[in-house]
Amino acid sequence: MKNIKTLILTLSLAAGLAGCSSPSRYHIRQDAAPLRSPTVLEMQDALVTNERKSAAAGRQYTVLGKTYTPMKSEQGYQAEGIASWYGRKFHGYYTSNGEVFNMFAMTAAHKTLPLPSFVKVTNLENGKSAIVRVNDRGPFHDDRIIDLSYAAAYKLGYYHNGTARVKIEAITLDEPAPRFTYMQVAASSQLNNIRALGDALSKQYRLAHNISEEKGLYKLRLGPIASDEDAEKLLNELRSGQFNRAFLLYSEKQL
Repeated sequence: MKNIKTLILTLSLAAGLAGCSSPSRYHIRQDAAPLRSPTVLEMQDALVTNERKSAAAGRQYTVLGKTYTPMKSEQGYQAEGIASWYGRKFHGYYTSNGEVFNMFAMTAAHKTLPLPSFVKVTNLENGKSAIVRVNDRGPFHDDRIIDLSYAAAYKLGYYHNGTARVKIEAITLDEPAPRFTYMQVAASSQLNNIRALGDALSKQYRLAHNISEEKGLYKLRLGPIASDEDAEKLLNELRSGQFNRAFLLYSEKQL
C-alpha cells in the first residue's frame, strides 16, 4: 500500500473549502434603500426551525485586522446594542452562509452567532420586535452588534434613521436536530487513491470513513466524530500537516 505522503502527492485535487465565494465587486458604491417598501407578507417573522449549522461559517475568521470566534451554540444568548441595516448594495450577493442576500427577507448579520440561528430583535426606542434568521457575518463596526435586512429594519421602524438601540434574544427549539460530525479530508478524481488514503487514515485515527461521488469527484470523509472537542483537535492536527484544507461538516443523518 502506498504511504499517506505518497497518496497526498498523487491526489489530483486537494480538499476544497466549504461555502461559496462572494463576488469581489458590488454593483453600487454606497448602500441604499430599495425603490419600494416591503410588503406585509415580506415582514412576517421568520419561521424558527431546527437547521444544521454551517461548518464553514463556524470557523474563526479575521476582518479588518480583528479576529472573531463564532459561538458553538446560541442557546441563552442575549445582548443590547446598536442595530443597523443593509439593502440594495448587497442584494443578490452571497452571504457568509453561502445563501443569496434578499433585502426583503427577514434576515440579519451577526459577527459570532452560529449560522443559521434565529433571534428576536426588539427596538428599545419604540417596542417593536421581529424574529429574524441570522445567515450572514457583520456589521464590522465596533459600535454595532447586528445588521438587519431592510425589511426587518422597516418592521422595527428605524429604516429612516439608519440605526436603533435594540435587544437581541436567541430563539431555540426544545429538541435540537440530530447532528453527526464528519471531517472532509480530501477530494480527487482518482478513486483508487482516495480509497487507499481512506484506509490509511481510518487505521491511523481509528475512525470510519466514507467516500461520496459528485460529478466525477470523490470526496473522503472521516467520522462520525464523538464530540466537538475531538473534532476540533483532529481538524487542527490535519490542517497543521499535509491536509491544510480539511474542514468539518455536519449531517442530520449518518453518512
